[in-house]
Amino acid sequence: MLDQRLLRNDPTLITGPLARRGMATDLSGLRQLALEARDLEQRRSELQAEGNRIGKEVGERIRAGAAPGGEEVKELREQGNRIKRQVGELEEQEKGIEAQLLEQLMVLPNLPSPLCPSGRSEADNVEVKRWGTPRVAAGGEELQEHWQIAERLGIVDTERSVRIAQSRFVTLLGQGARLERALISFMLDRHGQRGYTEVLPPVLVNTASLTGSGQLPKFAEESFRCADDDLWLTPTAEVPVTSLHRGEVLGAEQLPLKYAAYTPCFRREAGSYGRDTRGLIRLHQFNKVELYWFVAPEDSEAAHEQLTLDAEAILEALELPYRRLELCTGDLGFSAARTYDLEVWLAGAGTYREISSCSTCGDFQARRASIRFRDGKTTRLLHTLNGSGLAVGRTMAALLEAGQQPDGSVSLPAALVPYFGAEALTPAGPPAAAAGAAAGR
Repeated sequence: MLDQRLLRNDPTLITGPLARRGMATDLSGLRQLALEARDLEQRRSELQAEGNRIGKEVGERIRAGAAPGGEEVKELREQGNRIKRQVGELEEQEKGIEAQLLEQLMVLPNLPSPLCPSGRSEADNVEVKRWGTPRVAAGGEELQEHWQIAERLGIVDTERSVRIAQSRFVTLLGQGARLERALISFMLDRHGQRGYTEVLPPVLVNTASLTGSGQLPKFAEESFRCADDDLWLTPTAEVPVTSLHRGEVLGAEQLPLKYAAYTPCFRREAGSYGRDTRGLIRLHQFNKVELYWFVAPEDSEAAHEQLTLDAEAILEALELPYRRLELCTGDLGFSAARTYDLEVWLAGAGTYREISSCSTCGDFQARRASIRFRDGKTTRLLHTLNGSGLAVGRTMAALLEAGQQPDGSVSLPAALVPYFGAEALTPAGPPAAAAGAAAGR
């Protein structure tokens, strides 16, 4: 959430950066609400101070010998009661205006960092680096896409998943389920070695948690909600991890706090995305390991670079070529001030696809979730950062396409072998019952 002081003192400090996002915003009405809220708070505080003074004077008069039921004391008490009623009326007005102000502030996105390149769309994103040599078809070979490989290996069942749930859900079978589990353990172990505290948070989150991280109220339609409770299926571990410290004041000596959290994630995404409707790229349910930092403001820029490097380290350990893009202002996420996207190479599709989005959010989420740290005698809002380390299904897709072999197997990178228990995924033979029947004939 944006700082109300900017709104009151100089709205151009908001409208200018939002214009870089492509948003033409008239904040005159919102500013008037903010000014009214401040004036009401000031009047209420002055009246409360006057009421306290009168209450103190009543005590002093009585101690000096005035009769508690006398006219002198009675008049002071009536004056105090009038002030108390006025304070109550002002509090009600203040609550109403604050509610209107908050409702409108909650749907304004974060301000882009001055370091964020200007642009209108993803076409204006800036490539920062590349790592690895992308595999391309050579010598007449045909590289398949991951969903074709998965179907051939029998490790993904889409049709039965529709029966269980609906489209854009998958069931992993056999080697596929084992590979998913291996990837999750591998990622969590690697991040633990880099100083992250492993977290397994609740998958169901309340409205306050979604609001604190920036998903609500803006993106309510993209989330799955439980009908009978104030609970939602988490769209990303960023949501519960933000709320690990919601409403807290941390000690400066505790920072930075670094978490690596595994969760299933749930997102309701509308529309058709061509080839993305098949396979593991865009699903309603998927697994992800999320990296999350709480840091002092002066450390957030360096933390953003390190968090991104930690996500890249997983891709490099898995021998998956990738590139890093810096998102332009027109392509930033709602809560982000600056973002690096990591795109992994999909050999079968012959293209790079996003596998991690590493963002610094400044104090945007900390203000919404009221997370501060004690800096000497004062308290300050801290900064939050997050990024996928990594999206597990997309990592599996990249591995299937990168490791596909002419004999139908899929070789795995050496770092993953101890977790998976084999050097490759191999084509399954016929089911045992079918094989026995064939032998009987």
